[in-house]
Amino acid sequence: MANDLPTVGVAEHLTNFVVAVEPSGTIACGGVEYYADFALMRSIVVAKGVRGVGLGKTIVAHLLAACRHRAVRSVVLLTTTAEHYFAGLGFAPAAREEVPLPLLASSQFRGVCPASATTMLRVLKVEARDH
Repeated sequence: MANDLPTVGVAEHLTNFVVAVEPSGTIACGGVEYYADFALMRSIVVAKGVRGVGLGKTIVAHLLAACRHRAVRSVVLLTTTAEHYFAGLGFAPAAREEVPLPLLASSQFRGVCPASATTMLRVLKVEARDH
């Protein structure tokens, strides 16, 4: 499956990846990196020949469910090409200053992704507030 996504850091988080395969090989994948009670979603990719059938949405839904199971408060991702797609899945553009501090330790924020990449955020858990 050809793509331009960086692979730096994938090996360290491989157990948190979902991979879809068929006899011809890998057709889709995606994963998360956990940092405290936050997560970085990364490497969501679907092979060109099978796009549009819901594989990406299924992978994102699975990863978000895993994040909820771990009581992750919010999920961040970086994208250079799919801002509209992720907006349709509940992610909103965010300033880098809004990124939870633990996520800034990831290789993605330390330079693997270009500074021009759009940062997107989805809140999963809202803290209870005193009234």
